[in-house]
Amino acid sequence: MLERIREGSQGPWAMLIIGLVVLSFVFAGVGSYLNSSGETVAASVNGEEISLSELERAYQAQRSRMESQYGESITALFADEGYLKQFRQSVLDDLINEKLVQQKAEEIGLRISDEQIRNTIVNMPEFQLSGKFNNDRYLALLRQNGFQPSDFRDYLRTQLTREQLTRALGVSDFALPGEAKQLYALQAQTRNARFFTVSADSFAQSASVSDEEIESYYQSHITAFDTEEKVNVAYVSLSVDDLKGDVDVTDEDIAQYYEENLDLYREEEQRRVSHILIDRGDDETAAKAKAESLLKSIRDGADFAELAKENSDDTFSAENGGDLDFLTLGSMDDEFDNAVFALENVGDVSDVVETEYGYHIITLTDIKPEQVKSLAEVSDEIRDNLLNEKAAELFYDIHSRMAEVAFEVPDSLEEVAAIANQPIQETGLFARSQVPEEINFPQVVNDVFSPELIEDGVNSDLIELDDNNVMVVRVNDHEPQRTQSLDEVKDSIVASLREEKAQQGAQAWAEEQMTALNEGKAIADALAAKGISWQTAENVNRANTELPHNVVETLFTLASSEENTREVTLLGSGDVALVELTAVNPAPAADDVTLADIQQRLGAAYSQSLYDAYVSALRSQADVEINANR
Repeated sequence: MLERIREGSQGPWAMLIIGLVVLSFVFAGVGSYLNSSGETVAASVNGEEISLSELERAYQAQRSRMESQYGESITALFADEGYLKQFRQSVLDDLINEKLVQQKAEEIGLRISDEQIRNTIVNMPEFQLSGKFNNDRYLALLRQNGFQPSDFRDYLRTQLTREQLTRALGVSDFALPGEAKQLYALQAQTRNARFFTVSADSFAQSASVSDEEIESYYQSHITAFDTEEKVNVAYVSLSVDDLKGDVDVTDEDIAQYYEENLDLYREEEQRRVSHILIDRGDDETAAKAKAESLLKSIRDGADFAELAKENSDDTFSAENGGDLDFLTLGSMDDEFDNAVFALENVGDVSDVVETEYGYHIITLTDIKPEQVKSLAEVSDEIRDNLLNEKAAELFYDIHSRMAEVAFEVPDSLEEVAAIANQPIQETGLFARSQVPEEINFPQVVNDVFSPELIEDGVNSDLIELDDNNVMVVRVNDHEPQRTQSLDEVKDSIVASLREEKAQQGAQAWAEEQMTALNEGKAIADALAAKGISWQTAENVNRANTELPHNVVETLFTLASSEENTREVTLLGSGDVALVELTAVNPAPAADDVTLADIQQRLGAAYSQSLYDAYVSALRSQADVEINANR
């Protein structure tokens, strides 16, 4: 058979087929190369690409800001795939909008000069010490954030160009002084009122509910009777702290650790120095000559501190006579360190020292000799460290075996518990919205509600909660989400309908009293029959929290005319209130500062609204393509 296949593969038809197959691979390969660039692009905006790496950087930065601000609550949200997808999309939308604004700024010829870039950097508070620009701090912060100076200047140029357009739009919209006064008059106005509250309970007895009403309520609120999916979780947890009682640390262990790690308990020699820094500037020769001249003055008896205050370009230390406090070897540039530790006695002055920051003159002002803590001083600290180390070693050994057994014996946690020497614990039934605190970790919650654990009834993999805590879980019981039957919820529906009808009865009665008042009739007897009396409130402002919220809200919808001074409102408690406006108290006179602040905030709101509308218009006219596989 093999021979026949071999012979067939040599014929002309076979060669033609092979040729076609080869061509298909060639073209498919070429096509994949031609289209491969799309895999690294998140979106294209008018032909200009936003890379996946750019999206990832923006996503990580925004996520880090939110996690630092909101803590664990937002971390749990990020464990939700739906929220995560929505969040990434919002970050990409922001990048697209920024790109549109940047393109428009370039189109209309907005430019940022090198001088503007320089002034912006010099005036950024992040790069200042004692209110003045500090070059060392500037370079250190750039290094910290992964920027080269040229990269940062390019980044700043893009941001400032974009801001030019934003500011141009902002100044085109503003608030008038009259608008600020009008807004203040409305915000600071107070009102007097009288009102009474009608209890819905007094109408509950007369509220009857029919079977048809119950059925109708059930059908129209069917989603309200959906239960949440619930699980009952068994789990075994293990932490490093659980194992500290199983390890022992001897005095010999402590002594050996001390000898082997003596450097940890040695305080290096520290030297306190002062310096004068002369920045190279544009004329390096002149800067060096100035430093040499200052050094000669110091050696001729001039006061070092005074010369530092008058001449040092390190303005922060100059205020303190050039003092840099105590330094250890390695805390400064090699050239600076070598000069500092070459000085032998307090008061000695170095030659002129050149570093990347300029020319330095250094004087030694104090020395703290090397010190070594005794074994007695650090014995307790070493004992704790060794206990942690030994417990951690045991922990990693045990949790490796827990992981193996959880997989090899998936139908029970007993073997896992035996290896960990920890009890099997149960949570009882709970929904995703009410996770017990002891297992409330995003990775655990995702696992216990996963189809694998629920349908297959197996142990989870070992879940690492952090470096010192692990857990294995399994779902013991599961209640799927379902819609409760009418029989199950009938009592609650009847109660809801009675409450609703009782409030409707109270509302109808209150509206009858309002009609009577509007017609000029007295309602004192009707109120007395219900045991109700008027309450008064004076100088009520919009932020009042002493009265029911709906009473305050209704009061500020009423007009002072006779036709609209009363209104019935439903309260959150289920009761009903009749509110009557009795007086409008004008706002007190506003000072100029208050009005200026309102005008500024109103103008900012107008500007933001205009900017949002402008960006929306740009996007509606733009050619935006989003990579579905981003």
